[in-house]
Amino acid sequence: MHAKFTALTPELYEYLVAHNPPQDDVLRALAEETAALGPISMMQIAVEQGAFLTWLTGLLDAKLAVEVGTFTGYSAISIARGLAPGGRLVCCDVSEEWTAIARRYWARAGLTDRIELHIGPALNTLRALPATPPIDLAFVDADKTSYRPYYEELLPRLAPRGVIVFDNVLWGGSVVDPTAQDESTQAIRALNDFIASDARVHAVMLPVADGITLVRRR
Repeated sequence: MHAKFTALTPELYEYLVAHNPPQDDVLRALAEETAALGPISMMQIAVEQGAFLTWLTGLLDAKLAVEVGTFTGYSAISIARGLAPGGRLVCCDVSEEWTAIARRYWARAGLTDRIELHIGPALNTLRALPATPPIDLAFVDADKTSYRPYYEELLPRLAPRGVIVFDNVLWGGSVVDPTAQDESTQAIRALNDFIASDARVHAVMLPVADGITLVRRR
């Protein structure tokens, strides 16, 4: 009998990636340039997450998507490629440096007309969004201490079938490490506990990469 879960060895992870849609030249080049930045490159999403975001965006037939935390643009490309015809992705980030790389690759991918980048505090951008059209997909991968405020701004703006995706909800395993008491870890634990008991939503946590939680309104 198979175990209820399977630990991802390096070999098994390579197998998983090989059985997902492959990176094209744009994503591969972006991943390589980002990796050359050093340890900060860990902020880029995993290959299988990118494939999943494109698939989910298409499944939702998303016309308006929002991304909180853009970094060098890999996730934005993944989402933008899944948008419905005429769809738009609003990206929120505070770094001109990292998003300058993103802009170059959005242009290479032919997606500049689909992506609208806002530099500044994401909460300000979210609060300024009009009530319509509603958000079909939101991807949150930014400062962990602000996850809860982002959640409260995004939830009432969701379309009836809209989904919020939170990244890093397992936080490298720190969520179950009692010695980990830094602000980010505590914020993720608090959000995970809150969403699990929030009567306003249906939510599921999945072990994709560093853990994702998908949320939709009841």
